[in-house]
Amino acid sequence: MSTSNAAELYSRISADQELTQTLFRQALQDPSGALDRIVALGQEYGLPVSREEVRSHVASLDDSASKQWLLKARGGL
Repeated sequence: MSTSNAAELYSRISADQELTQTLFRQALQDPSGALDRIVALGQEYGLPVSREEVRSHVASLDDSASKQWLLKARGGL
């Protein structure tokens, strides 16, 4: 697993507005489930990531929307 995989996965998810919104809504209702879905997407895309790598990557972003998502989903992330 790799932090570069987390960055690439984030980029792919961000490029898909519908998927991004779906994950955001899921994170508000079920943060842990959203994180599991992101990890599963990594497997589907051939970009395996751990839950911790996803958390670390989102926390490292200098993007207010991502920081907002992290704050709202903090319970499961």
